[in-house]
Amino acid sequence: MIRLARTNRSQIAEWWWTVDKWTLFALFCLMLIGGVLALAASPAVAMRIHLPPFHFVYRQLFFFVPTIAVMIGVSLLNVRQVRRLAAAGFLIAFGLMLLTLVIGPEVKGAHRWLQIGPLAIQPSEFVKPSFIVLASWMFAEAQRTPGFPGTIIALALYTMVVGILAMQPDFGQLMLVTMVFGAIFFMAGLSWRWIVSLGTVAIIGALAAYTLMPHVASRVDRFLNPDSGDTYQIDRALDAFHTGGFFGRGPGEGEVKRILPDAHTDFIFAVAAEEYGVVAGLIIISIFGFVVMRTLSRAMEEQDLFVQFGACGLVALFGLQALINMSVNVDLIPAKGMTLPFISYGGSSMIALGYTMGMLLALTRRRAGSHVTPPNGKRAYA
Repeated sequence: MIRLARTNRSQIAEWWWTVDKWTLFALFCLMLIGGVLALAASPAVAMRIHLPPFHFVYRQLFFFVPTIAVMIGVSLLNVRQVRRLAAAGFLIAFGLMLLTLVIGPEVKGAHRWLQIGPLAIQPSEFVKPSFIVLASWMFAEAQRTPGFPGTIIALALYTMVVGILAMQPDFGQLMLVTMVFGAIFFMAGLSWRWIVSLGTVAIIGALAAYTLMPHVASRVDRFLNPDSGDTYQIDRALDAFHTGGFFGRGPGEGEVKRILPDAHTDFIFAVAAEEYGVVAGLIIISIFGFVVMRTLSRAMEEQDLFVQFGACGLVALFGLQALINMSVNVDLIPAKGMTLPFISYGGSSMIALGYTMGMLLALTRRRAGSHVTPPNGKRAYA
């Protein structure tokens, strides 16, 4: 039996004493909530499509195992290994994204998935965190090494990613990647020229998507004018919040899960609010908020620019995805099929979240000298 004393120099013991245990605990809490809500939301969905009642529950619990293994395994890495993993992960996942355009099945007019045996994989879920880490590396190197074209490389990577997302098409993921990339670029000290240029490109891109993509225009139109189209799912989600009240209708007593096609994925937050009330919703929001604020606090203490940019970018990816999902549920933004991290049902997306948060935990681990600036004012990279 391994004793995790501070004098123990094993890799596991070192990890235990350096990892952010509060963030790790919060992530396990989200998984626990996801398991409970899978029991609440998924049986009705499974029976509606003629599957065994606990089909999605068993699959959710099954995917928790590799997700935790990936998260813990990646969090054991050092900073240099995180960068190498991100580079390898990006090359593999980006190649798979290209394959989706060729051999990926069409689902609701989009080619985003690859069927590998019994497992459906969405490569973009793995590209996002890998890209964020690589972009952070490039921005940090651009500041550390005068003349290094880090900003240009980061912009090239961004163009590659959003180009494929636009062709799939996956406008929601495109917007999410753009927001996170913009946040890292802002942290890296972009000039007003870049702000104006990128802002103009973003506006042109949004207008082009609205003009050229009918499903994007339809969602925006229905959000601005509910009478212009079908708003059934949003209406039922809002009904769930109204009927749930402060303390909810009680476990198993919700109605929205019986009539919403995506009750176990996109609208699981509404199921939680109906059965467990506003209190449950506030608890979920608080846990996500805690992970974000805790990570930002630890990143601010770092002297390594790559660690700062990477940790902030990864937690922004995590937090913005949660914010988008919950905002759609309460009709604050146009509808977008985006899952609630660690709570919504998912297979490859769940494992990708483990990969994302594993890199986050690896970057925010306490390391000897990580909070001390050397005499020359520049911190050497691990």
